[in-house]
Amino acid sequence: RNMNRTSSGSMRLEKAIQGFIQSKQAEGCSDNTIVTYIQQLGVWREHAGDVAVNAVTSQDVRAFLAWLRTGYEPRRINGPQKPISPKTVHNYWITLSAFFTWAQAEFGLPSPVKSVPAPSFEEAPVEAFTQDEVERLLKACDYCAEARTTERRKFIMRRPTGTRDRAMLLTLLDTGLRASELCALLIGDVDMKTGKVDVKHGAQGGAKGGKGRVVYLGKAARRALWRYLATREDGEDPRAPLFLGKFDRPLSKETLRLLVKNLGKKAEVKKSHPHRFRNTFSITYLRSGGDLFTLQALLGHGSLDMVQRYAKIAQIDIQQAHRRASPADNWHL
Repeated sequence: RNMNRTSSGSMRLEKAIQGFIQSKQAEGCSDNTIVTYIQQLGVWREHAGDVAVNAVTSQDVRAFLAWLRTGYEPRRINGPQKPISPKTVHNYWITLSAFFTWAQAEFGLPSPVKSVPAPSFEEAPVEAFTQDEVERLLKACDYCAEARTTERRKFIMRRPTGTRDRAMLLTLLDTGLRASELCALLIGDVDMKTGKVDVKHGAQGGAKGGKGRVVYLGKAARRALWRYLATREDGEDPRAPLFLGKFDRPLSKETLRLLVKNLGKKAEVKKSHPHRFRNTFSITYLRSGGDLFTLQALLGHGSLDMVQRYAKIAQIDIQQAHRRASPADNWHL
């Protein structure tokens, strides 16, 4: 049994990567994770050649990570060619680590990544919008930039997607949803009476790590959403996408990113992107007296690491938060 497993370690990378991807799909990894694995392992396979899995050494892994930092130029569809960030190099290490952990279980091979330390990177600063910035973004939803013509006086037109965009920004702000989760929502996922929003499990819900959860919408966001859905013919169809893009197709992550970016330009709000609404929700939630553990559940984080970063920014004392939440202390046991 063991000899068979070890001998199958001579399988070529190309074939082994296919096996790994199938295994991860069977585990229920999200579409985004699978796409990342395919892309990053493709770069690795191109760099290493189609060698046998058991021929890869720790030195090969180190050399690859060094090449990513200095010699790799990713093919970007839009924008100038620029080297990948230290955070992305770290992500490649995670992908290789996952692949060789799978190979270890599959073929009984030692992982060459084990002795290679994770590449370090500085966490990007977590930035939130101010109240004034959010107000400016919401105002930018309603009106186009001022038009100037030679014939007529300058005028401002209402944007045709204004009601949708306003509802969308308020939903992002109130729920702390990821872009993929927002784009995956159906009308039936939102209870307009209670504001309860069901984020579905797995790839269909767009949730990272495939974990579903429940989040909530306040009255202002629900009102904006009701106004938007009232303009749609399918506004009461529970199976219809909550937010529609062009040609009545579900809104895509990329469209959402560009939309928020363009609204930011118009409103003169720098660094305007969907994830910043998640940061704003988290920090505001903690500053308003929300606790860390509930926030972790609302954000769908598997660990407290990221939530603790929000707590630092919100200047919330984690120890104090735990003291308030500790049953053993509160019940004087």
